[in-house]
Amino acid sequence: MSVPSFSIPAPAAAILDRLEAAGHEAWAVGGCVRDSLLGLVPHDWDLCTSAAPEEMVRAFQGWTVIPTGLRHGTLTVRLEGENWEVTTYRADGSYTDHRRPDSVRFVTSLEEDLSRRDFTVNAIAWHPRRGLRDPMGGAADLEKGVLRCVGDPRRRFDEDALRILRGVRFAAWYSLAPAEETAAAIHGERELLHRVAPERCMAELRRLLCAPGEGLGPILREFWDILAELPGLDYLGALEGYDQQNPHHTLDLKEHTIAAVVSVPAREELRLAALLHDGGKPRCRTVDREGIAHFYGHPREGARLAENALRALRCENALRQRVVQLVELHDLWVPPTLPAARRWLGRLGEEGLRDLLALERGDTLGHAPGCQGERLELLDRWEALVDEAVSAGECLGLRDLKINGRDLMEMGVPAGPEMGRVLRYLLEEVQEGRLPNEHEALRAAWRPNPDPTRRCAP
Repeated sequence: MSVPSFSIPAPAAAILDRLEAAGHEAWAVGGCVRDSLLGLVPHDWDLCTSAAPEEMVRAFQGWTVIPTGLRHGTLTVRLEGENWEVTTYRADGSYTDHRRPDSVRFVTSLEEDLSRRDFTVNAIAWHPRRGLRDPMGGAADLEKGVLRCVGDPRRRFDEDALRILRGVRFAAWYSLAPAEETAAAIHGERELLHRVAPERCMAELRRLLCAPGEGLGPILREFWDILAELPGLDYLGALEGYDQQNPHHTLDLKEHTIAAVVSVPAREELRLAALLHDGGKPRCRTVDREGIAHFYGHPREGARLAENALRALRCENALRQRVVQLVELHDLWVPPTLPAARRWLGRLGEEGLRDLLALERGDTLGHAPGCQGERLELLDRWEALVDEAVSAGECLGLRDLKINGRDLMEMGVPAGPEMGRVLRYLLEEVQEGRLPNEHEALRAAWRPNPDPTRRCAP
């Protein structure tokens, strides 16, 4: 492939020069080279060298050096306020835990170092003066749009099972088609994922789901069984081929879910919610006399399954709670009115409500084409009402009321449940447009109610 001009950061170039001035070979390698070949801006620059760890320490004498993982040949150079990792060429020993080598052996050959890497597109080296070194043919694979393991795919995945998920992620992000042997090994070795820490699986899943939709959709379709192998997500396997048997749906549950995932913005909470939103359907199926299937209660069941899955994946609490809430509410259709917009903004906040509308839009785009128009029009009206309520500074919650608990106590309302009841009543009256959000109007609207079974009323 034609090699674009690389733009290596000055500190990385200085590190290469320093090592070579000390008599060692040094290269940029891995993802930074891959991304540069694709015309992308690398996030990190990985540097490797023929220098042994102790030789690296001597070469960088006078610079700030952090012995990050010197036993495995890695140190960090602190230069211009940033950290830069440099690693000695190495060959890995056996992988008895299917994650990390039991030992490493330092070598002086760049080709030997590249031969231990996962995929050919990650086994390319580059030097500002010498250009590319690509013994594995990674540049050609990039040009052809192919993801291929270095060497025997089954061996690569047996060494480090996380490479299975990494391969699926790379394929989605860079629109690469796994080579036949690589794809077969991904499917065939998927049970090794049980040996990977749940939090590492979660980290890869989040990155995978945020890939561009045009690359993500085909990869989810081909490797759905990989998702079902992750902790807590085995129930996703039941979605494949599941006929929804309903005139609103022409796609099976797996295809509907993929359509929803790629239709929502590429943010992890939305993509996760879209992936999990209909997971409860197979457990909630009923069929009426006309042979039409219904899935009453599936959002709540889906939320329960999502909660359990995200806990199994060691997802952090804040993200888990956002996703579960979105799944539970995704099928809730409320007529679009300004009072309703005020209420839901008060309940979810602006970001939460906009996320829910985005999920409902993605869900709708996975329905039968003839059933999308009306629902999309309703969502358009909802979004316009949210814009109106937010721009007008509407009363969206108790914090926005022009009366508070101290005011009510002065009026004789006791602290506790009674005060909460009065505040909620006044908020509802304001949000429904029956009361202005003005202090005196709110004071005048409340009067003691001797009958505890009745709501207080003006």
